[in-house]
Amino acid sequence: MELTLLQTIAVYALPAVLAITLHEAAHGYVAKRCGDLTAELEGRVSLNPLRHIDPVGTVILPLLLLAASKLLGGGIIFGWAKPVPVNFANLRHPKRDMLWVAAAGPLSNLLMAVLWALVLKSGLALEGGALALPLMLIGAAGVLFNIVIMVLNLVPLPPLDGGRILVSLLPRPLSGLVARVEPFGFFILIVLLFTGALGLVLWPAIAGLMALAAAALGIPARELIGLTGLG
Repeated sequence: MELTLLQTIAVYALPAVLAITLHEAAHGYVAKRCGDLTAELEGRVSLNPLRHIDPVGTVILPLLLLAASKLLGGGIIFGWAKPVPVNFANLRHPKRDMLWVAAAGPLSNLLMAVLWALVLKSGLALEGGALALPLMLIGAAGVLFNIVIMVLNLVPLPPLDGGRILVSLLPRPLSGLVARVEPFGFFILIVLLFTGALGLVLWPAIAGLMALAAAALGIPARELIGLTGLG
């Protein structure tokens, strides 16, 4: 379904803010449960989006990527929030608990993708009612955005969550080598994005998960993609 740029922004605003906010809050909550109170002391174990929003990563970049996607077709729309501060040395079992703290963000996005799929399903069940189309559109947007954020964050590149998970799983000599990449990880990610390599890596996983979501909803994958307004 073709949406204007303003309509697309309106549909994606709530799913995007919730996806990024809950992702960061989940990191802080699990860190707290594992013994590190840094995020809680800084007020980051919170569902208040204003505590997590980064002007560039949460607002400007997603809007630019969205506009580019509408004008040029295709592309990955993603963003980030202010990173939740975690002092891994404070964790009860630093190397092991790093995995759970890192995994909490992508797992929160998986849960939200399921919940937005239920919103979409409720729209399908209304069969042409006044709320049917809005629920279907925002539900599809929520499914797509959360899948993109989850898959992106699972890339095994520090400081992404996948990189932290990899550091946690590797034996110490190798984990130290991977951890040293972290200061350069953001710049590597930007290069991969603008060269198109990031899309080549991520789109097969995103498309596969969208197909699974469509199958669970009982609709063709093409119809689900069409409802995102980006297909």
